[in-house]
Amino acid sequence: MYRGRLKRDLDEWVERGLIDKATAGRLLDDVDRRGSRFSIGGVLSMFAAVLIAASLLMLIAANWEAIPRTSKVVGIIALIWLFHGTALLARSRGADRMAAGALVLGSAAFGGAIALIGQLYHLSGDTFSAMLLWFTVTAGSAALFRSGALTVVSGALSLVTFWGGFDSFGWEVGGHGLWAYWPPFAAAVVFALSRFTGTDRAKHFGYILLIAWIWWIVILDRNEAYAFTVGVAATILFLALTVPRSPLQAIHRKLGASASFYTLVMALTGFAYVQGNALDAMATAALGVAILALSMSAIALEGRDNGAVRYLAYGAFAAEILYLSYETIDSILGTSAFFLLSGLVVAVLAFIVVRLEKRFSRSTAEVK
Repeated sequence: MYRGRLKRDLDEWVERGLIDKATAGRLLDDVDRRGSRFSIGGVLSMFAAVLIAASLLMLIAANWEAIPRTSKVVGIIALIWLFHGTALLARSRGADRMAAGALVLGSAAFGGAIALIGQLYHLSGDTFSAMLLWFTVTAGSAALFRSGALTVVSGALSLVTFWGGFDSFGWEVGGHGLWAYWPPFAAAVVFALSRFTGTDRAKHFGYILLIAWIWWIVILDRNEAYAFTVGVAATILFLALTVPRSPLQAIHRKLGASASFYTLVMALTGFAYVQGNALDAMATAALGVAILALSMSAIALEGRDNGAVRYLAYGAFAAEILYLSYETIDSILGTSAFFLLSGLVVAVLAFIVVRLEKRFSRSTAEVK
């Protein structure tokens, strides 16, 4: 996706005379050398690894009775070593795709070993502890092999581990004890692995884990006042990251566009939760103004260079306008008038979006 978008931009710049064709070719070659090119072979090899891993886990879960218990344990441990040894051999010969697939299979074999040994020897434990062990070992392997594939698997396992905590301890925060506060550390591990292995997209797992944890431990377990506090804090952080000449702009550049996007998600969802539970019209209107102002500020501050923030702000603005329209006119004009006004609002919003897009695409300087 990135390469295709870059190629279109380079072709346009060449056509406008901003750069020459040779420079555009060298830039594309540099992107290809850094491994950004989309590869069907790489995707298919990872699909094959996932399918084989699923087959392995299902085979172990069947707990076939014909094989002795010791043979089963020795066999699964041998598979773990076999897959990691294959990954080392493939890495030494430059077969990175095969190495990635073997590491994914090794991680799956380790997860299967946890389930198999617990099943065979009737070990006491819970889902969360088993998943936490799987996540920890997989993250360690990702760091040891500097594997992008295992970094992605670690991110996915962090979310599964978080869900496993609810299966083991329930939804009450107090029932989890100190285990309720492990997600920030898991997210930090995912962020560190993402940076260390150069797997930039894996960091989204860390952001999702943090947002889910904040929603659970602060918003759903508390009341609207805590949700409002989260919304305000996230808004302040978003502005600190995006306001021009902010002292946090250097941090924002290092973290990338996702930092401001997920911060905005947290702010908007926090305010929306409070608004959805508001009992009086004044609070609903005030929160509506706050959401609309935040959406427009996000477009003005970050919309030009961050498409994710721009479309999130557009969606939030439109949804809030429709929500306020429904709340204010439902009892006065009825359903048909609501649809009429909604259509007009969407038309006005479309006009605003078109004007903003033209402004963003307008050249800021003349090139001689």
